[in-house]
Formats: sequence, structure tokens, C-alpha cells
Amino acid sequence: MFNFFSKKNKITDISWLGVDIHSHILPGIDDGSPDLSTSLHFVKSLQELGFDQLIATPHIYQELYPNTKEIIFSAKDSLQQEMDKANVSLKLSAGAEYMVDQDFNLNEQLCPLDSKHLLIEMSYLNETPGISQTIFDVEIKGYKPILAHPERYTFYFKDKSKLKRFKEKGCLLQLNLLSIMGYYGKDVKQLAEVLLKEKMYDLAGTDLHHNKHLSTLTDAVQSGRLYEFLGNYPFKNQEIFGSIYA
Repeated sequence: MFNFFSKKNKITDISWLGVDIHSHILPGIDDGSPDLSTSLHFVKSLQELGFDQLIATPHIYQELYPNTKEIIFSAKDSLQQEMDKANVSLKLSAGAEYMVDQDFNLNEQLCPLDSKHLLIEMSYLNETPGISQTIFDVEIKGYKPILAHPERYTFYFKDKSKLKRFKEKGCLLQLNLLSIMGYYGKDVKQLAEVLLKEKMYDLAGTDLHHNKHLSTLTDAVQSGRLYEFLGNYPFKNQEIFGSIYA
């Protein structure tokens, strides 16, 4: 475990979260890491911040990133080989982040984060028609849906009642860590604060894509500000996903 304290006893690592369940660190298959060297840099940096387990979640979005389970796990295996060569002991697994649109198909071979949790997202500008039914269908299929970064969907800024209904239907909600730091703008930060106050979130993730994300995250963690904002929130990352390697 990583526990670093400044003179003011600020917690300046992220071992309190432990497991990152949302990142785009696999090489060359979406808008995240472009190559293996960048991927290895991301992994090492996240480990230095205090993560001990990463679940890579490249996009599956037919229009832009028509990834499959085979493509994802091939990229994951390539990164694992580089990690082994570099003696990086951090635990790596892979799932996918599914764009729920007209091409989303529950009858295809799916790529959950573990055996039962499926990470889904929508367009930031328009709610997916029938999203409530889709969440229900995911559960009927035997999976537990996780809605990625609900605070970033502009259509919920003034009315979060649907998010409450999703929760009532059993959908988990995942916070982007940088949202609370204001990275995505004032409105996103404000909705994230409201959802945190109402204990709506179940999980948190970096949603790491590039070096700017990493730099902002590193500053937030090492300054102690991220723990100050989120360290006492009851996220379930380790409770739900820490058992993958148990």
C-alpha cells in the first residue's frame, strides 16, 4: 500500500481507491494510448500514484472504434508482456466501454469488466432513446450495468431524476475523478458535487486518455486535493473488483 503524508498530514496518493475501473490505456485501439511505450508510461505513472489494479476499458463504438473482445485482449496481452519485461507488478485486466446507440448489440460476445459488470456510455449531447429499456435489457442478459460519467451528460444538468430511476433499477454510476476537479467545466463539477452529496455514485475511475489527463490527475492526487474531495466517499471499487485477482 502507498501512504504518503505531507507535513500537514495530507494524503497524497490514491491507494484509498486502489482499483481504476475505467481507462483508455491499451495501445492503438481507440482515442487513448497510441502505442505500447505510452501505455507502459501510463501504467507506471498510475502505479506510482498508488493504484494496484487497472481495468482497461477501450471504447466499443462501431462508428469510430469497432473493437471486439479479441482485439481488446490482444492489446491487453501486448501491454502485459511489456509490463512483465519492465518488472511492473501492477495487476492489469480488461473490459470495454460500450457506446449505447443503434449499433449496441447485446447478442454479440460481450466484454464486461469482470464476469458480470458492463460499462456503458451515451453521447454527451443527447440521451440515447430507450436508455431505460436498454439498462433493463442488460440486466435481463445477466449483467450489472455501470453508467460511465453521468455528470458529463448535458441533458441531466437541470434534471437528474432519471439518474435516480436508473439507480432504482439497479444501474451503478461511475464518477470521473477529474470531474470533481473542474477539468470538464463548471456544470459538470456542480452535478458531480450534487451526486456525491446524495450518495448516488458507486464507483470512480480515471477515464485516462492522454498525458493532459495524467498530469491533471497527478497534481490532484499529489497535492492532497483529490483525497480531500473524495477520500472519505464510500466507493466500491475494491469491494466489487478487488476480487478479480483474489
